[in-house]
Amino acid sequence: MNINEYLSSFFKGTKNPSLVAMNYFLYNLNHPEKDLKFVHIAGTNGKGSVAEMLSTVLERANYKVGEFMSPHIITFNERIRINHKNILDEELEELIKIIDPFVKKYNETHEEKVTLFEVETTMALLYFAHKKCDIVVLETGLGGLYDCTNVVSPLISIITSIGYDHMDLLGNTLEEIATQKAGIIKEKTDTVFIKQEQNVNEIIINTCKKKQSNLHLIDLKRDCKDQTFNGEYQHFKYKDENVTINLKGNKQIGNACIVLEAIKILQNKGYNISKESIEQGLKTVVHKARFEVISTNPTIIFDGGHNEAAIQNLKNTIKQHYLTSKKVYIVSILKTKDYKTVIKELMEDKDSIFIFTDGTKVQDEVRCYVKKEDLYIEASKYRKENIKMASLEDAINESKKKYKDAVIFIIGSFYTYSEVIEIINKGENH
Repeated sequence: MNINEYLSSFFKGTKNPSLVAMNYFLYNLNHPEKDLKFVHIAGTNGKGSVAEMLSTVLERANYKVGEFMSPHIITFNERIRINHKNILDEELEELIKIIDPFVKKYNETHEEKVTLFEVETTMALLYFAHKKCDIVVLETGLGGLYDCTNVVSPLISIITSIGYDHMDLLGNTLEEIATQKAGIIKEKTDTVFIKQEQNVNEIIINTCKKKQSNLHLIDLKRDCKDQTFNGEYQHFKYKDENVTINLKGNKQIGNACIVLEAIKILQNKGYNISKESIEQGLKTVVHKARFEVISTNPTIIFDGGHNEAAIQNLKNTIKQHYLTSKKVYIVSILKTKDYKTVIKELMEDKDSIFIFTDGTKVQDEVRCYVKKEDLYIEASKYRKENIKMASLEDAINESKKKYKDAVIFIIGSFYTYSEVIEIINKGENH
């Protein structure tokens, strides 16, 4: 079976908000989700970081941890993992054989056809149940209320942040987006959320009251103190506990606080998670494509941030760690993103060099790149000097040769990651 060919036959976008297909599959598969314990994560930014930190700590505590995440960075198999080991192709084939008859039957009897995310979410839940995972860290794909993953009853619901993204589907205001994200909050469970704007806080607080969900509201100004950092680690105190993390940027401190709060809830529910497991998990977590150093000499850092909040976080992290360095940005952005706002944010860096590009590996009707010419035109509204455009390969190779004294940031889309790694490896092998 050609797995990629099978998966690529499904629509990759979203359709009218509905959980009809998911409920159909789970009913016909005897509800595998009911045999599992979940931590369910929604949010505009930070889902992946929280999922990676929490999964790493739980794995250190000797639990069998399922993890469902998107998008993948290099291969589809990364989306479904147990203890950070990707699902194997043969395992995917077996899952497809099980669910494909139901997919065909559903498509025959329903006007709206099954989407890729419905297929992969169903496969993940079935896989984790078959493998008898102790706990599953489950990321939403988009939103919350009508997200395919919102068919589970979690131990904990986590909402990492509320910001402007996917506004065509989630709403034009923070309140509308917050209402969608709050859709993962379930009756008589625990919810973790970092205090934000008052109007957003009120939506989360009121939803928790309606659902009788115990809200753990983190106030970073009150609960998080004594932040310091060096080249390798960030240190801080969370509610008088000393914490060390290896992920960079102020936002990762907030994400770590979410994880610490979730761990306390799990400990109170009977999970045996030692202090050593927490410390080692937070110090060793690896999060690909999020401010990841992918090459040295010169330093090349990849970050997939692609909306206004993520770019602001990227800028703050760069100021924190590379304030005095010469900087080159290689930028590509998907058409589904607000590229004009991203460009405007980036152009505030007056002293750096920008090379606008577009990748070649994601070219379909849903996920294709803004043309490099259009990115360049938008950037030229803000400045004329130190902006250029090139193919991704030329941009990387030219930067490595011409700007050896600079830090090179490749940013704007997770979907270029595999192509970037190929280009860098090819260059290093010659």
